Amino acid sequence: MAYSVFRSLLFGLEAERAHEWVTGSLALAQRSALLRRHWRRRWAIRDERLAQDLLGQRFANPVGLAAGFDKDARLVLALAAFGFGAVEIGTVTPQPQPGNPRPRLWRHPSERSLQNCLGFNSAGMEKVATRLAAVRERPVPLGVNLGKNRTTSQAAAQGDYEQLLRRFSTLADYFVLNVSSPNTPHLRQLQVPDFAQAVLAAAVEITAVPVLIKIAPDLPTAAAIELAEAAVEAGAAGIIATNTTTDYALLPGARPVGGLSGAVLREKSFALLQALGRAFAGRTILISVGGVDSAAEAYRRLRAGASLVQLYTALIYEGPRLAGRINRGLVDYLERDGFSCLSEAIGADL
Repeated sequence: MAYSVFRSLLFGLEAERAHEWVTGSLALAQRSALLRRHWRRRWAIRDERLAQDLLGQRFANPVGLAAGFDKDARLVLALAAFGFGAVEIGTVTPQPQPGNPRPRLWRHPSERSLQNCLGFNSAGMEKVATRLAAVRERPVPLGVNLGKNRTTSQAAAQGDYEQLLRRFSTLADYFVLNVSSPNTPHLRQLQVPDFAQAVLAAAVEITAVPVLIKIAPDLPTAAAIELAEAAVEAGAAGIIATNTTTDYALLPGARPVGGLSGAVLREKSFALLQALGRAFAGRTILISVGGVDSAAEAYRRLRAGASLVQLYTALIYEGPRLAGRINRGLVDYLERDGFSCLSEAIGADL
């Protein structure tokens, strides 16, 4: 109820301005260790049945925050205290860039969705790396989502990813190659096996940190599986499915720009996860994102083959209690279905 009132006030502001106000406030508030402990007591669920060892890390629960909310690593401690099992920052680019002109973020409250054409607005890798290096406490696994600069040519794109891998090699628990955002011109043209294999081959030489690749929901299923196959063969530790969609028919009245996220993406994202689950069960880690907003939906993704799930848009609509509520619900589902731990439920519907 309290967040509903707060949300109504926030929604009176333009979407990106509201986001900046919230993130600025959280950046100040997280300085208080007392406040962070209060948040953890209120929202974090501790239950060993939800824990998994993946990517060389202990994930206390499977509900992570997707990239996009904390682009510049300003809120790592606050977001971990909200009860997320992992936090992914970024997308980070080598050089600072402002992104696309405003307005570039819109809410669709009746559909519990967002639309953005932010365009990798980033403080740049040096500022973000300096900020991460100053975070002495690492309460949850930290992912760093990597993207090329807008001005970098397709031919030089691999160099951008290599720079980022080197710079964050001692700061990230896992990396995500973002070649699927619709908001950087021609970026999705890098969603091809040859590029994935080239970057991942370089990554093996650069870092021992696990590297995943994030794909778009708009890829034909066969192309998505082909790309994932090439990535896994080249050394990818997993696949994140999916980024936002440019299927504007999903949302009547949508602007013909940017990507849609949230509830309108749910079934499209789930369908691709199902296909990937059937193709890669037991072979690689799958992380499902796109329309996850409840314990029921998270459980459906896990049973379809995802080891972890992520969310972002639902946090805007539900508030900081959401990760804890989902995790509490997952424990109930495990008990209902007779599973002693989460890993037993993963892929149960395949």
